[in-house]
Amino acid sequence: MRQLSLRSTCSRLLGAAAPAASPVHTRQAASRFSGSLLTGNAKRTNGLVLPLTRSVRFYTADKEPAVQSGEKHEFKAETKKLLHIVAHSLYSQREVFVRELISNASDALEKLRQLQTTSADVSSEKPLGIDISIDADSKTITFQDTGIGMNAEELKENLGTIARSGSKAYIEKMQSSDETKDAANTIVGQFGVGFYSAFMVGDKITVYTRSAKPDSEGYCWDSDGLGSYTLSKADNVPVGTKITISVKDDAKEFLDKDKLSEIIKKYSNFVGFPISVNGEKVNTVEALWTKSKNSITEEEHKNFYRFISHSWDDPMYNLVYQADGPLSIRSILYAPSKNPEEMGFERTKPGVNLYSRKVLIMPNAEKLLPEWLRFIKGVVDSEDLPLNLSRELLQNGPIIMRLKSIMASRIIKWLQDEANKDPVKYGKFFKEFGVYVKEGVCQDTDNQKSIAKLLRFEVSNKESKELVSLDEYVEAMPEKQEHIYFFCTPNRKVGIDSPYYEPFKKHNINVMFLHHPLDEFVMGRLSEFNGKRLISVDSKEAGEALKKLSDEAGEEAADSSKTVLTKEETDELTAWMRDNMGMQVKDVKVSDRYMTYPAIVVDFESPAVRRMMKMMAGNTDEPMPLSPCTVEINPRDPVISGLFALKGKDEELARKVAMQLLDNALIAAGLLDNPQSMLKRLNEILAATVN
Repeated sequence: MRQLSLRSTCSRLLGAAAPAASPVHTRQAASRFSGSLLTGNAKRTNGLVLPLTRSVRFYTADKEPAVQSGEKHEFKAETKKLLHIVAHSLYSQREVFVRELISNASDALEKLRQLQTTSADVSSEKPLGIDISIDADSKTITFQDTGIGMNAEELKENLGTIARSGSKAYIEKMQSSDETKDAANTIVGQFGVGFYSAFMVGDKITVYTRSAKPDSEGYCWDSDGLGSYTLSKADNVPVGTKITISVKDDAKEFLDKDKLSEIIKKYSNFVGFPISVNGEKVNTVEALWTKSKNSITEEEHKNFYRFISHSWDDPMYNLVYQADGPLSIRSILYAPSKNPEEMGFERTKPGVNLYSRKVLIMPNAEKLLPEWLRFIKGVVDSEDLPLNLSRELLQNGPIIMRLKSIMASRIIKWLQDEANKDPVKYGKFFKEFGVYVKEGVCQDTDNQKSIAKLLRFEVSNKESKELVSLDEYVEAMPEKQEHIYFFCTPNRKVGIDSPYYEPFKKHNINVMFLHHPLDEFVMGRLSEFNGKRLISVDSKEAGEALKKLSDEAGEEAADSSKTVLTKEETDELTAWMRDNMGMQVKDVKVSDRYMTYPAIVVDFESPAVRRMMKMMAGNTDEPMPLSPCTVEINPRDPVISGLFALKGKDEELARKVAMQLLDNALIAAGLLDNPQSMLKRLNEILAATVN
């Protein structure tokens, strides 16, 4: 059984298929229209379309509509239930009724504009636009458009049926023709429920409409949304549609002009037709993402970035990305100049808003980009979005995952291009946002290899603060060097003076100095780059690589001119040290590394892991227990040879010296949480020395 549909009130269905519009006629009509927007009603300043001081009205009837007696119709039982769901449960926020009614009005205007390109008989009494008026005294909000309107046949076919979208049917008709399928992309409506969102804030809705087709009559439809509606003929109804909402007592906040204007700016600011509230134009910013890249000026980029990000700094980089396959994407993205998280603010929300056909679907869209890209600001607009019925939340599925993958890959490529174009400028960017890039390496496994190319580090063979990429490091590696070497250290000076860096300096091996707390996790998650393993200079693997280098070069581990203990003496000393250093040490052995220090520790627990464990334990004052490590000694060092002699004369003092050597090595490795604990012992050693 066919039901009458009140959806047509908002969808503005076009009854018969319109003749196909040629691309030339469509472009000419669009050009005439865009020109009319800037003639008399607005002016352009710095890329923004701003209202003139005089008020703007797009829809004004010369006479009030005269309603004739009409017929009362009952909603069917299932329609009543669905209407109740739409009005009370479908939408998470009541303010979206503004978005829905404006989207419907925009569709009606777009249909009329497209029909005008193919038919000279179509009536167009007013400029194309949307006029919203608020009457706080009578507690009403009126949405008026000068669009396609509806005739009697369209009303009978559609009124009273919820979830029958006239716009969706119109899109399907347009897409069936090669000449009109591009124009179909400008229509927003899909589901046929948006009009009913008005019942979230209104207890009565009255609609006046007249079709733009020749000899059409006007009609009035009104309902309280409970059980019935009345359909009547009406005189003095202009072409288009006028929707008057009698506002409920608990929705009076929407009678505030400023609040309503902010809602329009939030959801519908980029609708392609002028919108006014009580005569003042509201949507004053252009949808830059629909323009070609070369037609957007730097000033327009700056103003749009500030508008979309609510910031006052200038963007460091901008990207206009448009694609038609595999998904339709129109986007404009910005990298800011400053990192708000670095300035002490809370963790930032995702900065990209998701639109569909220039209507906001999701602000700060969390599912659109990987979390590490939350610093990026801008807009992504796609007509292929799998929206749910309320157009508020995305439906999970392959399209969303594909969109996320495309945008993430394109942003990474964009940043890589900027880095290649101007390395110095990118260095400034990385100083601000490098922590996000490192976060991406740790979290975004799908893009990890390409994100790694965005990393920048200091290296030992270049000046301080001069950053290089992993690609540049690998390119400069000697042919015989097998691995990429890094050193996590608080600062460059500590790294340069470290016993772990010393043998690499001797072999003239370039080492990356990493100073951020995340760096060790980044290297651990990355593990290799371009087939080269990432190895810490204080690791067991680094020691093995150094021994191989020394063996190939026929070098001694240290200066052979110095007195060295015999193998029997070193075996005796290492066994004694192992017995007297306690549970902190699992082994003591002679080092294969070149070094001028008496001892180091290797095969130890990561300092970064220890810091994380301490944070998880609540940052207590109690020192974290050390996992057993291995001590490597330098038998040519005078302290070690002196210790061997001392243990036979004064074993107690020798034991203190051995423990001091262990603490010194732990400090060099960044493992000693409380250096003050060794002061008493150190003073005792000093006292014994001077006496």
